[in-house]
Order: sequence, then structure tokens, then C-alpha cells
Amino acid sequence: MSGEELCKHITAVPFRPFTINMTDGRRIPVFGRDFIMLSPSGRIVDVFQRDNDHDILVSMLITGITFDHSTAPATTGELNP
Repeated sequence: MSGEELCKHITAVPFRPFTINMTDGRRIPVFGRDFIMLSPSGRIVDVFQRDNDHDILVSMLITGITFDHSTAPATTGELNP
């Protein structure tokens, strides 16, 4: 996945939490736009976790992202089941 493509999801309004899927099978959650940072070239991605740990990733090894429907923003003002 290109850094430019990933940046579109990071800057989306409203932000939707997502999971980064890696070629080695790892799945890295991204809780908010303050938890992820791209290098200026877009080749390196740093994802922080709530426990202050972080993962440094190479964007070309990202196979895609998935969205957790339970964390998607509610459109009717009601809580998601």
C-alpha cells in the first residue's frame, strides 16, 4: 500500500479506526489519527499503541487495511449494537 493511499485513511473526516494488515500476517490496530505517523516519503509508518509501545512498518509490506464495523461512526445518533 502506498503512503499516499494510507494517508487518505489517516486524514479522513470523520476518522474511522482501522487495522493494518501486513504481509507476515500481523494485524496492527490504529485507534486514531494521533496514533499513526508517516515519514515524509511515505515509506515508513510508525503506529503507536495505547500502552506506549509502537510498531515501525514499511508501507510496501502493508497488504491492506480493514475497518471494524463496531467502531464505525454511528450515522443515526444511536449506539452500534
